[in-house]
Amino acid sequence: MSQLMPEFPPSIESVVIPRTSDIGNFEVRRALPSRERRTVGPFVFLDEMGPAMLPAGAGIDVRPHPHIGLSTVTYLYEGAIVHRDGVGTVRTILPGEVNWMTAGRGIVHSERSSAQSRAQPQPLAGLQSWVALPASHEETDPGFVHYGRDAQAVMEGEGVRAQIVAGSLFGQTSSIRTLSPLFLGDVALEAGARLQLDAEYEERAAYVARGEVEIDGQRFESGRLVVFAPGKPVTLKGLSAARVALLGGEPLDGPRYLWWNFVSSRRDRIEQAREDWIRNRFGQTVPEDTTEFIPAPAWAPLAPIPPR
Repeated sequence: MSQLMPEFPPSIESVVIPRTSDIGNFEVRRALPSRERRTVGPFVFLDEMGPAMLPAGAGIDVRPHPHIGLSTVTYLYEGAIVHRDGVGTVRTILPGEVNWMTAGRGIVHSERSSAQSRAQPQPLAGLQSWVALPASHEETDPGFVHYGRDAQAVMEGEGVRAQIVAGSLFGQTSSIRTLSPLFLGDVALEAGARLQLDAEYEERAAYVARGEVEIDGQRFESGRLVVFAPGKPVTLKGLSAARVALLGGEPLDGPRYLWWNFVSSRRDRIEQAREDWIRNRFGQTVPEDTTEFIPAPAWAPLAPIPPR
């Protein structure tokens, strides 16, 4: 018997229920890529970390690993993470700030809790996303930029506070530098507050991180990625105090391959990056984090992600 799909208003194209993984001290929910949706604009990956309370003595320990062809965007709601990378960066990210790391032709990095934060119980909650670089910038120099709250624009009023993390949204523009037309916003809604998201970008989505919202008459709980149809404005209403990440942009400029931590418009480039990692040819050392690394997984056949 075929399972009936839920009916959504015309403004909603699909809804993703993320896959949940328990990685020890906290859970991670992966909304992109998924069976229902592979990309939203240039965003090819979206994880929610936590919320969790890490016990004293525990912490985050993401060992050194490589990336190519993308920018990683780390944005915390609670907690702190120390980022280290192969271009010499050591930087702690705090809630509301942004770590924007561009892998380009290749970068190695780790993410860990500091010794000080491990001394006591610590909260953890936030998002990490990957932005596929335009084909013309895939082999750019690797780099890292940390942005404080003052780099981000804010729209506030009538029970709504929107922090425009990157790109342009609601008539405000973040000063964070991006290489493709995109937007990323952190929106807090009071119960009963309403917010209209216009159709200025072709691809748009909302990830409900906290509380419950109503979108064009449909109710959505936390842990849902709601992808909107092109060309249709949508209205979000807080059914409780809620926190929503808005993301999207223009479609990718061509197909992309995604395997492990690598993104590229060329399959052979992914294969080369895997071989480079296995044979220690990335040529980078992560400061204060040289004794461990994440090995490459077994190879798997690749199919390109088509532009929508």
